[in-house]
Amino acid sequence: MTQTNDEQSPAEDEQPVVFELRPSLEAILMIADEPLPAVTLASAIGHPTDAVTEALVDLADEYAAQGRGFELREVAGGWRFYTRDEHADAVAAFVLDGQQARLSQAALETLSVVAYRQPISRSRISAIRGVNVDGVVRTLLTRGLIEDQGSDATSGATLYGTTSYFLERMGLGSLEELPPLAPLLPELDDFDGELERVAGEVAEAEEPGTETPEPGETETTQESVDE
Repeated sequence: MTQTNDEQSPAEDEQPVVFELRPSLEAILMIADEPLPAVTLASAIGHPTDAVTEALVDLADEYAAQGRGFELREVAGGWRFYTRDEHADAVAAFVLDGQQARLSQAALETLSVVAYRQPISRSRISAIRGVNVDGVVRTLLTRGLIEDQGSDATSGATLYGTTSYFLERMGLGSLEELPPLAPLLPELDDFDGELERVAGEVAEAEEPGTETPEPGETETTQESVDE
């Protein structure tokens, strides 16, 4: 039996909605709270991904040429609006009333160790820094800068690595864009054996269930990443 026009499925009558390319991209990115991949934007506005990517690059170049107070950047696999670096002081004055909120020195050092040596266990971080890092690790986990990346096959210890949010906050597209560490610690790979030994001693010294916050790091710390 042949289906009449009146009996056609609603799905057959529906046509994908195609929105105006550049204005739609600007509107969506204006309210985005995280970088959006080109494929996600393309799906939302009904345009091919290649056309969306080209439009994003054109918009970024246009904003830069116009000297706007913001810029469109591709970070951590997606696109998002950011204030330009030269206007950071004005933004800080408005948002923070002149007060800069930062991670503590201990947290920054620990985050650096994780960034360059990931995936890495807490005992190895402690061995590198020479102090207990339980409290700092909890702080970084809470901030969303590091995450659980499984367990060590030998020791069963939890391994930590940085997150996409870390890349976003640092303005990096990938970990390959981290500054080279060799000039600072040229012999870093040469003491892995000693590091494993010290890490083992640290792990044995830590009693299960007694995570001691590092001096200066508490659960109520107000430190956060620079905006």
